Amino acid sequence: MGDRLAVVFPGQGTSGVEGSGEAWELARGRAVGGEVPYQLRVFAGSVDLFFRLREAGVSPEVVAGHSLGEYAAAVAAGSLALEDAVGLVAERDRLMTEASRKNPGGMVAVVGADPQDVLRAAEETEGVVVAANFNSPRQTVLSGEPGAVEAAAGKVGGRKIRLNVAGAFHSPLMQEAALEMETLLAGVSFRDPEVPVIGGSDGAVLRRGEDVRLALQRQMLAPVRWVAVVERMLELGVAEVVEAGEDGTLTRMLRDFRGKGLRGRRAGEVLAS
Repeated sequence: MGDRLAVVFPGQGTSGVEGSGEAWELARGRAVGGEVPYQLRVFAGSVDLFFRLREAGVSPEVVAGHSLGEYAAAVAAGSLALEDAVGLVAERDRLMTEASRKNPGGMVAVVGADPQDVLRAAEETEGVVVAANFNSPRQTVLSGEPGAVEAAAGKVGGRKIRLNVAGAFHSPLMQEAALEMETLLAGVSFRDPEVPVIGGSDGAVLRRGEDVRLALQRQMLAPVRWVAVVERMLELGVAEVVEAGEDGTLTRMLRDFRGKGLRGRRAGEVLAS
């Protein structure tokens, strides 16, 4: 139980490096004006990295994804067909982009403040602002209307980092997009995953296809509780985490989980060894 391997998939904020694998070929078929949508680039890059890991003999016993990365995790677990996932992610990108235009917002990471203090600051601030990502014991992300986010961030200590994202993800400003996404997900078939999937919004272990579908339906408005995901991985006996992403975002977050004995590596490091 103490030496299990997990593969995790990053979300937005990471680069989508163009590739030549199956996922990228399908993604190019969804290009708009000759360009593959950003979320689809990130998704395709992660899935193709996972396929390369699998060819190299890396077999995860647990998978999880951060926000957008949950779609890649569902594919890796054998719960969601790649073709269906490409279509869903393309629509997710479109719907969230439209929602961001209608309801402009932003996200700010607060580093070094107690997560409960950040949550309380959001709850006590007027306007639309929520604690959207509980990324590590040291990093919590605020999301919402620009003025409300700035006001909430100003109530707590720590370092503030404005995230380079298109809108206020995982906030009520995504309500319209979330409702449309729920309908799209209801029309797609999900199989029971071949390996456990850890839900990003609550750290629950998803063992049925319907559980995976429901997790994807609620994720657009629910906060990302990555701390709960890591804690669940530890409960399941995970000792090594491999990130199927180019930037190492999730790998760096593991450094904040001190004394847990988790080893984190990027896929590129694994493939090069």
